[in-house]
Amino acid sequence: MSTIVWNREGVVEDDRWATVEGESAFVSMDEALELAATGGREIGVLVEPADDPARLKPILDRLAIIALDFPAFNDGRAFSHAALLRDRLGYGGEIRGVGDVLLDQVPFMLRVGIDSVETAHEPTARRLTEMRLPGVDLHYQPAALKAEPTNTYSWRRRAAV
Repeated sequence: MSTIVWNREGVVEDDRWATVEGESAFVSMDEALELAATGGREIGVLVEPADDPARLKPILDRLAIIALDFPAFNDGRAFSHAALLRDRLGYGGEIRGVGDVLLDQVPFMLRVGIDSVETAHEPTARRLTEMRLPGVDLHYQPAALKAEPTNTYSWRRRAAV
């Protein structure tokens, strides 16, 4: 199976931002800042784990999509980047997780405000194609995704449907 792009509705066909034959349509943060200053085309930016997404604040309204890189399963900095973009910077456009995206991460990506994922990991792509996400019923922290308190502990939350 090749690389797929997935969102809550399922696999996205003919996505203009999808990686094709190893080539990405996203530009670096520095390139995005330059392109926004000159005007022109829609911009899709790739935010690497060491980047500071707050640098994008002046041009957030010019960005069509922000891709957050997950270079390894154990590197969670992109989760923090997504929360920063949604909660503090108020970005309302599409945020996509790219890179080493595995199935177990997807529910947590959705909770922090990531809208879509791109993955080449065959078991993950197969399960996403089948719309079979792992279940995570209770959460212990607030997030971009709405949640409702349970009838037990005040800090325990259930995802709102």
